[in-house]
Amino acid sequence: MLILVFISVSLRFYQEYTSSKAAMKLSEFVRCPVKVQRCAGRVVQTELIVQVDQRDIVPGDIVIFEPGDLFPGDVRLLSSKHLAVSQSSLTGESWITEKTADAKENQTTPLLELKNICFMGTNVVSGSGMGLVVSTGCKTYMSTMFSSIGKQKPPDGFNDGIRCISFVLISVMLVVMAIIILTDYLKSNDVSESVLFGLSVACALTPNMLPLIVNTSLAKGALAMARDRCIVKSLAVIRDMGSMDILCIDKTGTLTMNHAIIVNYLDSWGSPQEKVLRFAFLNSYFKTDQKYPLDDAILAYVFTNGYRFQPSKWSKIDEIPFDFIRRRVSVILETESNASQGRNSQTHDRFMITKGALEEVMRVCSFIDSVDEGEIDTFSSEDYQRILNMGEELSNRGLRIIGVAIKRLQMQGSHPNMANEEITESDMVFLGVITFFDPPKDSAKQALWRLAEKGVKAKVLTGDSLSLAVRICEELGIRTTNVTTGPELELLNQDVFHETVKSATVLARLTPTQKLRVVQSLQTVGGHVVGFLGDGVNDSLAIDAANVGISVDSGASVAKDLADIILLEKDLNVLVAGVENGRLTYGNTMKYIKMSVVANIGSVLSLLIATLLLEFEPLTPRQLLTQTFLYSVGQIAIPWDKMEEDYVKTPQKWSEKSLPIFILWNGPVCTLCDLVNLLFLWCYYRDYNLLDVQFFQSAWFIEGLLMQTLIFHLIRTEKIPFIQEISSWPVICSTVVISAIGIAIPFTQVGEIMGLTNLPFSYFGFLVVLFLGYFTVGQVVKRIYILIYRKWL
Repeated sequence: MLILVFISVSLRFYQEYTSSKAAMKLSEFVRCPVKVQRCAGRVVQTELIVQVDQRDIVPGDIVIFEPGDLFPGDVRLLSSKHLAVSQSSLTGESWITEKTADAKENQTTPLLELKNICFMGTNVVSGSGMGLVVSTGCKTYMSTMFSSIGKQKPPDGFNDGIRCISFVLISVMLVVMAIIILTDYLKSNDVSESVLFGLSVACALTPNMLPLIVNTSLAKGALAMARDRCIVKSLAVIRDMGSMDILCIDKTGTLTMNHAIIVNYLDSWGSPQEKVLRFAFLNSYFKTDQKYPLDDAILAYVFTNGYRFQPSKWSKIDEIPFDFIRRRVSVILETESNASQGRNSQTHDRFMITKGALEEVMRVCSFIDSVDEGEIDTFSSEDYQRILNMGEELSNRGLRIIGVAIKRLQMQGSHPNMANEEITESDMVFLGVITFFDPPKDSAKQALWRLAEKGVKAKVLTGDSLSLAVRICEELGIRTTNVTTGPELELLNQDVFHETVKSATVLARLTPTQKLRVVQSLQTVGGHVVGFLGDGVNDSLAIDAANVGISVDSGASVAKDLADIILLEKDLNVLVAGVENGRLTYGNTMKYIKMSVVANIGSVLSLLIATLLLEFEPLTPRQLLTQTFLYSVGQIAIPWDKMEEDYVKTPQKWSEKSLPIFILWNGPVCTLCDLVNLLFLWCYYRDYNLLDVQFFQSAWFIEGLLMQTLIFHLIRTEKIPFIQEISSWPVICSTVVISAIGIAIPFTQVGEIMGLTNLPFSYFGFLVVLFLGYFTVGQVVKRIYILIYRKWL
């Protein structure tokens, strides 16, 4: 038993240690220097700009930040210039946020929407500024998010069930052992022999292989997932994946490709117009201030679809960079065009091309391009309202929109006067809009469909807008009849909140704490086993609280640290394989638990009855321990057994009531088999004067070993064993080898040493009949049990 425990613990330690080492290699430890305004000098102090590590920042420091910088703490802006910040690590929203030092906020403004506060963990996308550090370390907003980390894990039903059944076995063991020791002592008056026999019975009652079977099954599942490029940090989560019935998914980068593509380019009437795409392309091609994802999408679309807009014929004159006050970017380009006066005479056309937020582009337009008429008309209020309605309709379909406008400039000199941007960006001609979409992954729809087939429902929990989340879910086939948002959930009382979470399939604009509440509601009120797949800091609370926390190798460090599984590829099909492995692991574990408990309790009760009826021990301690050892070794092949297809189609959960009821139904069948054997030995062989102590113990040894070995084939399937369903070849080989060894032992020198003797062939004929009867009665009991409880394993 000590050897088995040592092997089991070593196996689990090795598997989890190697997984942890692999996960640590994915963590990035980057030193981030921060520019800080500090005072120097003892007598006369002067202000200096120095660079310090972000860990050395303290409240009261004045920090200076530029594009690419991470905020080392929560910062109150003192000054800013065209400052744009990415808060995706906190909110999950993929778009950037404008920040300004001059904003005046009131108490009703949501914390993450404050314009004059920048939070630790967010980063500067563009612009620059200076700010006062108001909090660092555990007092920042990000740290308060994680104050409950490690305290939210739900109880493990499987471990609780194992603990409960262990207490039951210990109680039965103490009672049976006390009775057997007392009975044997009254017959033999030998205390040491009686105690040794009682301890042997206790060992026989113990499911010795349980830790090894469980850990081998889990390790086998972890290795299978490793082949699918997954790192399993906690072996127990393999089993939880088999019980998982709800998978919560963060949209960004998980369901989608996490990069925008062009959907269409439309004129002011909503008709496709290549002219809009051409000028948007020239703007993105020549702008140099900073390339945004939408610029990359425009360039990629033009180049991959074979458009020939000939940027080489254009030259850049100047640029008005993007900022979050104007929310647009303009470039001034010049091109040569042949004049009509002569063959060699040329003129230069100079254009300002502007693109940006639709409302801001329309704000600087005085004219509109009427493509059908080939004219430029005045930009009327009707045109303005029509375009706004079109933009709202496109936004409600989950698309991102930018406007495009141009202006022909007068050739007054080599460079236009850019001193006043408002004058330069005025009286422009509105061309149309470009629409973008973050498309779902090709593999996501198939994976979600396969998960649904296996009883795992998907819920999308995202910080993005509701319209965008609904559009993605419609593309993937996720039902969108019941949707809600974070602000709506905040207004609900507890009961309505739980009902809403239960029915909703899409939950958008969620904060990190709201994601946590949703997961906990599904676990506690809904009774579900919940998985959560996310990759951002804003997902970390939910990842930690979920039964199965999943992240990706490109995710935030804190998300990877808290996750149970790390995907090296963002492919949901890996999770489908994980669910199958989890259910296979759970099923094989339940086979062993139910089989071993039923067989052990049934055999021990038989030993108790035989001890009370006979004048001698049914088995000596040595024989009993040898029988237990052989039987236990034969179970090593169980993790390599297969499961029926119907079993892996539904989530499998531990039921506290199912195991005791299962024992009450099937345990008496084992005891009945042993008692029939006892009755046959007593009635048949006593008449031939063959029944002595050695003969009886030899017969009981073989019958008990074969029964405990063959019972696995009856327990492992709902069907008729060996006829409708056959176990895997490792289990078959194990059964044959152990049975052969058990039958052969009484005929060998080892059998003589153990006090066993040869048995007549007539007894083996009886065993064939006995086990045919045992399997028949057991199959009848099985069918009745399934009809009543609708489940077997």
